[in-house]
Amino acid sequence: MQLFQNRTIRTIFRKRALYFMMIPGLAFFFVFNYMPMYGAVIAFKNYSIKKGILGSPWAEPVFKYFIQFFKSPYCITVLKNTLIISLMKLVTTVPFAVFFAVAMTEVPSVRFRKMVQTVMYLPHFLSWIIVYGIVYAMLSETRGILNMLIKDITGHTVNFLSSSSTFRPLLVATDLWKETGWNAIIYMAAIIGIDTSLYEAARVDGASRLQMIWHITLPGIRSVIIITLLLKTGSILDAGFDQVYVMYNPQVMSVGDIIDTWVYRTGLAQWNFSLATAVGLFKSVIGTILLVSLNGLARRWGESLW
Repeated sequence: MQLFQNRTIRTIFRKRALYFMMIPGLAFFFVFNYMPMYGAVIAFKNYSIKKGILGSPWAEPVFKYFIQFFKSPYCITVLKNTLIISLMKLVTTVPFAVFFAVAMTEVPSVRFRKMVQTVMYLPHFLSWIIVYGIVYAMLSETRGILNMLIKDITGHTVNFLSSSSTFRPLLVATDLWKETGWNAIIYMAAIIGIDTSLYEAARVDGASRLQMIWHITLPGIRSVIIITLLLKTGSILDAGFDQVYVMYNPQVMSVGDIIDTWVYRTGLAQWNFSLATAVGLFKSVIGTILLVSLNGLARRWGESLW
């Protein structure tokens, strides 16, 4: 034991520069990720800003605000909308990002590849306000470019922005346009890390490009795809508050109102911080349970986060 301790101390001292470099990152996570966890106690109290967290009385019953959320007439609706929108994004964003990454690595022209990558990366840095402005300019029923073309051809317009049948696909489409290029970066990095000798051996055996993609590229990035899916599943109850809040309207509330927008209206806007914290804690617990469960399932395939 003493030998182990001495060896550990010597290792730490020898790599002290690396440990010092870790301090800012660890401090960041401690201050902004772990210290705020103490505030979760608000979910079990009748929180008052004047009294503070410690001075606010405990709710009676303790799970009062959880019960309030589950008994709300909108609970089932917002849960259903959140899951549907999140799953629609999940089953589209990952395959599109993988497809884009594979396509870019197969492009022989470096200049063309860089140009396309830059064009696809740029939307990620736009705010959802700007994205909605672009969408409104394209799809507005009165002045949208696309609707003007549709009207010239068919004589009528399509209410893209206020139709319950098109709102969810519109959320998915704009999310794909904005994030596909950015999400593909990790897959492109994984593809670059694949041993090139495998491709050389496949060419010698007469394999086509599609065969090499199917039997070498995709299996080579399988672990990255699984880990990405696990991480996205952990936030399955986060359907994208910024996007939905900017783009939804009263006409699409039945299909577009998610947990976060409901919490904003009934919790934060009315200063009911206990309710907002309770719902946030509920989301975190569900996300943790899903992440741990699916990680155990992925371990059977030889891939896991821990």
